Amino acid sequence: MNENTRAMVAAIVGAVIGGVAGYLFLTENGRTLRRRQIEPALEDLARELSGFSATLQKATGIASEGWKLIGDALGEGDGRSSRYGNPHQTAPF
Repeated sequence: MNENTRAMVAAIVGAVIGGVAGYLFLTENGRTLRRRQIEPALEDLARELSGFSATLQKATGIASEGWKLIGDALGEGDGRSSRYGNPHQTAPF
């Protein structure tokens, strides 16, 4: 693509985005469409992404705890396990 083609494509894309934005914000039908359909859909998407993020954080925490337990069981811990007071304890009492 040469420079003129890129400039033309950029101008067309800009005009389309501007036209859509103008329709959604400056016309009554566009405002109605935006308020009734687009904004609720975006809010639902944001809520789903937030829930997904929380799920990923929980899964990461669980995986991290699992790796710590495996490391402790194999004797690769650093001796400062937060779950068990003394990693060299021989009897529970």
